[in-house]
Amino acid sequence: MELFKYKKPIGFMDASKRFGIFSLVLVIFSWGLLMTKGFNYGIDFAGGTLIQVKYEADAPIKKIRTELKKDKMYESANVTYFGSNQEVVIRIKSSSESVDKDIGAEVQSLLKDTGKLEVRRVDIVGASIGQEFRNKGLMAMFLAIIGILAYISFRFEWRFAIASVMALIHDISIAIGAIILMDVEVNLDILAALLTLLGYSLNDTIIVFDRIREGIRKIKDPDLAGIINESVTRTLSRTVLTSLTTFFVVLSLYLFGGEIIGGFSFTLLVGVVVGTYSSIFVASPVLLWLGFDVRGFRAKEAEKLKRDKEKEKMRAQYEQGTL
Repeated sequence: MELFKYKKPIGFMDASKRFGIFSLVLVIFSWGLLMTKGFNYGIDFAGGTLIQVKYEADAPIKKIRTELKKDKMYESANVTYFGSNQEVVIRIKSSSESVDKDIGAEVQSLLKDTGKLEVRRVDIVGASIGQEFRNKGLMAMFLAIIGILAYISFRFEWRFAIASVMALIHDISIAIGAIILMDVEVNLDILAALLTLLGYSLNDTIIVFDRIREGIRKIKDPDLAGIINESVTRTLSRTVLTSLTTFFVVLSLYLFGGEIIGGFSFTLLVGVVVGTYSSIFVASPVLLWLGFDVRGFRAKEAEKLKRDKEKEKMRAQYEQGTL
């Protein structure tokens, strides 16, 4: 399906410097937020106890806080609404003694005068386990990027690999900046969203690169910028249709999925937009700036084709018994 009909290529690379500066500003801003404000770690990574409580009527959040302060263990508890006015989440720092207690029964007893309630969930994560989750999460992301670098180097060429990884770092950096800016609680769901974003962004970049490589082979003009413009223009309909479809699905999850998957869907929402943008305005210009040699690539392709034909000829001679 062709969403866009064009008579000549769109000059994407003509605007690459402006978009490059814009992207650099966003990445620097995101890293600045990371170094100054940092993540709002959830229970999964910071350790602690989370209690989800549902009331039959609206939860009296002020009274809940007052009742909890009567117990020393809960005096610093953070109480917030969860999805609706009938549900609240209570977060407290875990301790060695709190792990052995029936926290749910204890909270229900403390809040018995605040209305008819039900303790729906109790999650307890120790500080050391949270640290382990963080370390393993970072390791997973690092290994994913290394694997992507190796895969693209094998499938394409080292300049394509570097351009892809720079686009991925760009996407993850901006997604992290958005998470910190919106004070999204970072937990295992957010880590899963970031790893999903790596895969989505890579898929989009690979498709664009595949079309660029095809253009290098077929378009006689040795000018790489012109080949990129032509190739990206040809794949624009596919890119926009795929991205819009994904965007509206994730937007529906964000708007109607509730508090539980709110952080996950928000991260993906940012990632879909940034990943689509970076495939065109980050990965492709980086390939251009790295000085990819069109003539050299074509010479290697011709040599490879010649070797393949010689192998085919030798195989045919062997099968016919003339070799």
